[in-house]
Amino acid sequence: QVQLVESGGGLVQAGGSLRLSCAASGGTFSILGWFRQILGKEREFVAAITGSGGIASYAASVKGLFSISRDDAKNTVYLQMDSLKPEDTAGYYCAGRTRKLSYTRPAYYDWDFDYWGQGTQVTVSS
Repeated sequence: QVQLVESGGGLVQAGGSLRLSCAASGGTFSILGWFRQILGKEREFVAAITGSGGIASYAASVKGLFSISRDDAKNTVYLQMDSLKPEDTAGYYCAGRTRKLSYTRPAYYDWDFDYWGQGTQVTVSS
């Protein structure tokens, strides 16, 4: 049974940093990623990293500020978020795919992924 469990969210002041973790189990993941959703708005892509080659992709709004990495020995993907802004406040969701991935994108869609975690809240105060 595939499970994705996020941790590391919380309250931080603007300009601060947080590191989110997602523990993935129950499969071999061709790609793991992060999306975020503000209440009342659509879920949006944040970052993703492939299993083969570790190719990372970022949304334009976070490029240079956030960094995604994965530790395959621990089956964990991380999202290091620096220079946080109030507009980064959202629920952050880990996403994974166990089917083969034969392409890469500069930004992924939610339908590129098959599994989702429950989410972790990130709140950035001004």
